[in-house]
This record gives sequence, structure tokens and C-alpha cells, in this order.
Amino acid sequence: MIDLKPIDIDGHTFLGISVQLPKTNLLVIANDKGYIMCGALDVALLNEKLKDRKVIAGRAVGVKTIEQLLHAPLESVTYEAENLGIHKGTIGRDALLKML
Repeated sequence: MIDLKPIDIDGHTFLGISVQLPKTNLLVIANDKGYIMCGALDVALLNEKLKDRKVIAGRAVGVKTIEQLLHAPLESVTYEAENLGIHKGTIGRDALLKML
């Protein structure tokens, strides 16, 4: 099952996406500039092989819900996210606000 819902953070709307897969959930919160995601995100791939795409993204591990993703510290971030001031340890909702 796929669940899409708007997520309001300080008056800004993001899209929360949850995909229920066998034995796991895929979680993403995004806007038109970037996104944060559960542990399925391969930051190294984005930083190395897809560097020219300049993807703004962060990864949180151990989260099982969209709410947990909002409040979890990011375990890794892309180079482009770092350029916006989003660093390892940044809380999900704070990272999203920097993507405005």
C-alpha cells in the first residue's frame, strides 16, 4: 500500500510518502527542492555516481513512521544538503525547513 499525505511544518507543506513493502516500509518526506528518507536511501550513490544531479537529501536510520522520520537525526546527507547547512545529526524537520 502507498500512503501520500501533506505534512505541515511551520506553515510550509511537504509531501509524506509511505510505501509498505514486505518486511519493511519506505518513508520519504519531500518538497520540490529536496527530501529526507529512511535508511533505504543510498547517500554514497547520490554523492558519487550521481553527483552531477546535485540532489539535496538526507537519510535517517531506524525509523518506522513518517512521524519518527520528522524527529530523527539524519545519519548521512548529500554534499548538496551540506551546502544548505544540513549536516549529519540535523533533525529531519529542521533539515526540511532548510530546503525551502
